[in-house]
Amino acid sequence: MHRAGAGEALSARRKHSEAWLAAAAARRPDDPALEAGGEVVAYADLLERARRAARRLAGRGVAPGDRVAIALTPGLAFVEAFHGCLLAGAVAMPIDVRLGETERAAQIATAATVVDEPLAGSGSAMRDDDEPLAGAERAMPETGRHDPADVAVVVHTSGTTGAARPVELTYGNFEASAAGSAARLGLDPAERWLSALPLSHVGGLSIVVRSAIYATTAIVHERFEVDAVAAALESGGVTLVSLVPTTLTRLVDAGARPGPTLRCALIGGGPLSPDQATRATAAGFPLAQTYGLTEACSQVTTSPIGDPSTAGPPLDGTEVRIAPDGEILVAGPTVAPRAAAADGFLHTGDLGLLDDRGRLTLTGRRSEMVVTGGENVAAAEVEAVLETHPAVREAAVYGRPHTQWGEALAARVVLVDGRHASAQELRAHCAAALAPFKVPKRVDLVSELPRTPSGKLRRDLLR
Repeated sequence: MHRAGAGEALSARRKHSEAWLAAAAARRPDDPALEAGGEVVAYADLLERARRAARRLAGRGVAPGDRVAIALTPGLAFVEAFHGCLLAGAVAMPIDVRLGETERAAQIATAATVVDEPLAGSGSAMRDDDEPLAGAERAMPETGRHDPADVAVVVHTSGTTGAARPVELTYGNFEASAAGSAARLGLDPAERWLSALPLSHVGGLSIVVRSAIYATTAIVHERFEVDAVAAALESGGVTLVSLVPTTLTRLVDAGARPGPTLRCALIGGGPLSPDQATRATAAGFPLAQTYGLTEACSQVTTSPIGDPSTAGPPLDGTEVRIAPDGEILVAGPTVAPRAAAADGFLHTGDLGLLDDRGRLTLTGRRSEMVVTGGENVAAAEVEAVLETHPAVREAAVYGRPHTQWGEALAARVVLVDGRHASAQELRAHCAAALAPFKVPKRVDLVSELPRTPSGKLRRDLLR
């Protein structure tokens, strides 16, 4: 089995300046591009479907540079529409179909059209009465190549601390991200990367894009379902899977075991606790922890496979610094052009540490710092202690307004099924490991924590 090194991956990036899907179909026309909803679609077939989608967009009057909102569930119709947008020279803008009416209206306000039904229809053969090609043909340069600086996609942030924000990501951002990811994780020509993440967020969408760039296979589930993902992993047909800590824990709790072909379970969307890593490793999961964000086109740092103790060092070509106040700063070709500050760095709002080997450990967010009685307390530090208790599945710590302390430290805790622990016991557990001012004054036992569709904690809903 061949693994691409950093040099090969970066060279591949330079070669993929033409339309990703067209290049993949030329190289591997009969190889599977996508598995979704029980269908297996080869690259040549997917290209025809995307061309049909591009024709239909042109028939709606979509011009190069227009934003096209794609409000479809993850699956074949979404991928057809996505690649159709790029073939038409338009900017794809995925929309989470689970949004409320007001949120959805705000996100699609800048779109030239909204795709909420399949564009390509059933089957891949073109009919004589399909829309004329002229608009779609004018949308692509004669060489079939795109400018790396052109905006390819608008992705909205996951909205963990408030309203989602649109981020313009370029072709160059995605190509650099794919190259850096391949250099760190390796690149199997027979890669089969499973995504049960929303394609409206960069973590899921990047899997579809990277698969097209390298002409490998994307396996797309409409949503995360424990039994379905466990069955796919155990079947031996998956080489890579992207998960968040919560979904990883759900798989381990359900007794899921990876099949022999799985070489990496990439864990992002939040810090992976030592307990979660230990349990998953014991269950046979080959873990790599990653830190990333929308504005940096997904992965920023990634640990070597099998060493998930930190979020790892930066990907090739990416620079990570820690500001004097602890904020993580990121620069490099994956950073969205409009996301960088005047100093050339993306100011992430996340807090972290770099060790002497350049490996990143997340310590929280600046907005998650609780100031109680004049003392600064990182929510992530207290959460990590709570989650070492054998009865605790997950915890969220936050500050509640308090007349005496300014903010009083509070926690919401989800217990492991079948286990029991009282609020008093959990406070005593914290007191044994933390300074007194870091012990939550209130602990509430809850059935679940508020999360975004991609599995990130909604801290704005805790207070």
